[in-house]
Formats: sequence, structure tokens, C-alpha cells
Amino acid sequence: MTPTLELPDIAVLRARAQGLWGALPPEVGELAEAFAAAGHELALVGGPVRDAFLGRSSADLDFATSARPDDIERLLKAWTRATWDMGREFGTIGGRRGDLVVEITTYRADEYDGATRKPVVAFGDSLEGDLARRDFTVNAMAVRLPQAEFVDPFGGLEDLAGGLLRTPVDPAVSFGDDPLRMMRAARFASQLGFDIEPATFAAMAAMAERISIVSAERVRDELVKLLLGGWVRAGLAALVDSGIAEHVLPELPALKLEVDEHHHHKDVYDHTLTVVEQAIDLETGPDGPVPGPDLVLRLASLLHDIGKPPTRRLEPGGGVSFHHHEVVGAKMARRRLKELRFDKDTIKAVDHLVALHLRFHGYADARWSDSAVRRYVVDAGDELERLHRLTRADVTTRNRRKADRLSHAYDDLEHRIAELREQEEIDAIRPDLDGTQIMAILGIAPGREVGVAYKHLLELRMEHGPLGPERAEAELRAWWEARQG
Repeated sequence: MTPTLELPDIAVLRARAQGLWGALPPEVGELAEAFAAAGHELALVGGPVRDAFLGRSSADLDFATSARPDDIERLLKAWTRATWDMGREFGTIGGRRGDLVVEITTYRADEYDGATRKPVVAFGDSLEGDLARRDFTVNAMAVRLPQAEFVDPFGGLEDLAGGLLRTPVDPAVSFGDDPLRMMRAARFASQLGFDIEPATFAAMAAMAERISIVSAERVRDELVKLLLGGWVRAGLAALVDSGIAEHVLPELPALKLEVDEHHHHKDVYDHTLTVVEQAIDLETGPDGPVPGPDLVLRLASLLHDIGKPPTRRLEPGGGVSFHHHEVVGAKMARRRLKELRFDKDTIKAVDHLVALHLRFHGYADARWSDSAVRRYVVDAGDELERLHRLTRADVTTRNRRKADRLSHAYDDLEHRIAELREQEEIDAIRPDLDGTQIMAILGIAPGREVGVAYKHLLELRMEHGPLGPERAEAELRAWWEARQG
């Protein structure tokens, strides 16, 4: 179930701000005093400030400073031995002290060439100027340290209280500088449950094509964060309604199939968003079989019906068919996830789930044999628990009787699987004889024939359950004799 967004009143947020910074770890105070003694400003900025107002804590803290990288590094090394400078070219030096991780960046005043999203790094001289180049006002708040002075030049606190995502500067300028910020708007809509301010959203729609200059890896990272949020439907709707999805995930808006007065079918796009929500509701706690948030389940739910548009056929009499859309959809999902540079394991799992998501259909009308149940478990493999949830989530009918019938049928299937597990090793079905035994019985050397014999015994095992060594040997000899004849 999508969580309810509860936003504190602005007065509550302001009151919270008064005592909030006193709760920072004492090590932060030491660091701030060291920067001040050296004549440099230091301010806590961005997400940690926003999250503190929302009652969320973070062990990783981001700071902005007037100090240049060499000075940052010198001061950090006096504070801790564990430092790193991988972000030096962007003015960032990091350090760790115990469980506390800090990254400190010199004030920035970057410029963009308009052709790429890579800035020409330029250091700035003021905190306010640094905040102006951030993505949204709720991320453009800061606290000057050690004096704990709250800095909010763009009204981020008001937007935080109103649950609003708005750029600190003209959104056309902000998105023109870095188009990835448009995807970040959709991502924060999912993570925070906030609305995108109308002018900001209008700029997203007008500039959607600009997202094409962003690397696939960065797009993937934002999509993953969106899908792992608490308001996923809102984030996905923002991508589709703005037109950005046309460039990064075109299979999703393609689900908005036209429906005429003669040919009716379910709204596939709305159905998909509902399936995603229902799948999320079926995720388990950390000790369950599918701990949430589960990226593979959410991706499979999102992509499970993308094979419908290319397989749609208008049938005589007003019907609509989508024959083999699960097979087509699995190939499409695999291709899209590869283009977005997802890892091989994720691609394989999502592909598998999309291909199998219709397998259960028909069980409610004709109860499967034990053999069919075994095949279902074996074919699902490691994805069985996710397949259970995807299949259940795929029921979005408003017909209560039909929904109850399908739910009871799947309850029965899961009960059958549990029963077979008690009787046999259903999760790791193997023939009753291994390859070495097959070769000894038939008197043959390693080769193709051993594999064919093994497959034959596996089919018998799937069909009849455990045979036992004696019956398996008899079946093998009979099969071999018939094959030789």
C-alpha cells in the first residue's frame, strides 16, 4: 500500500530547526571549529538538511565550504587519518571518523556548454551562489557551522512543508544545465511523495528530449532509485506525463493503447501501475522470502505486459487478443534493460519472470497434475517466490467473484507445492540415476547419448515423481533397448 504522506506545518518545521543542529555528532563540531579557526566557512548542505527536517538521520553528511581542495584536505587530515580525494577535480574531499562519513566540497559556480551535462568546474565564493546551482529548493537549504545558522535563500522550507518540488532558479535554465535533474524530479516524487510544481513540470515536458544526452548508466541509477521509493506510481506517472519516458523507457507510455467503441480491453498502462503497487504490497520483511524493496520484482511488474502493444490483434466480434505477449515481452524487457546497462543477473531474473507470468492462467479452470506442478516449480527456479507475487499482483479485475476465484486457485497451487515439497525434493529435481550410473548400466562412454538418457530419466521423474533406483534402471534399459532397435 502506498504510504500516506504526512507533512508537518511550516511552524512545526521552523521550531524543529531551532534545536535540530544541536543533535549533530560532536565530531562535526570539532571539524567546524577547525575550519572557522583557519578562516573558512563550513555549512551542512543538501539532502542531510532536508532529511533532518523530515525526521530522518544520515551517517553520511555533505558540506560546502569556502576553502579550496588543498585546504580541505589539510584540515580533514588533522581531523582523521581516513581521507580520500577521488572527487578533487570537482572540489570534493572525503573523510571517515568511526561511523561518520563526511564529504566536503568547495563552493561551486559551474558553467555548462549546453551540449553535454558535464560542467566546466569553477569554484565560487558564496554559500548562496553554491545553493543556487542545486536541483530543487528542498535540497538548497544549508546550516552554517559552528554557529548553526539556517540558510534558505529559495524558500526550500516552505516547499518542504507544502510537499513541493521546485527548482531554485528558472527550471529551463536548471534543466538546460543538467537534464538529469528532470529524472531526479520524478525520482524525488517517488522517494518523498512530493508534487512537482507546475512551472517545473512544464519545463520538464518542454525539454524532455534533452534527457537523451544523459548516459544510460545515470538514467538507470535514477530509475532504480525511483522504483525503490515509497510512491512509485507517482514517479512513473511523472516520467510518462512529462514525455521523458518516451526517451528512457518508451515501452511504458506505449501501454496506453487506444480503445475504440467496438474493441474493448483493459487499460494496460493503468493496469501496469496497479500491478506494480500490488506487487510492492506483497513484498516481505527482511526475514521473508522477498524482502522489500525488491528491485527485480518491481522491474518485472513494470515490464510484464510490454509485449502487449506489438502483439495486439483486433478479433471479429469486438475482442482483442495479445497472443504470446509474454514471450515477446521477455525479449523486449531483456533488450531494454541491456540498453540501460543493468547487470546480467537482474536482466536474467526479470526476463524469466516476464516470460513465466502467464503460466498460472488456466489453473483455476483445470487443476494441474502433480507433473505440471513440478514443472512450474522447476521452470521458476530461484524466482519462484517472486513469481508467486507477480502472478497474484497481476489480478486487477474489479469483478470480486473472479478475483476471489483466482486468489483461491493460487492458494491451492501454493498448497500443492508445499505438499510435494514434503514428499520429495521438488526444488532440485534430478533423475534417479546420475551420469556415471547411466554409463555403467548401459556400458557407454561419455558423450551425447549420456545426455539424452539423462534427459529421458528427468522427464520420467517430472511426470511420475521419484522412481527409485531399481525402477529407474528398468526404465532406462527398456528405453535404451527400444532406441537401439
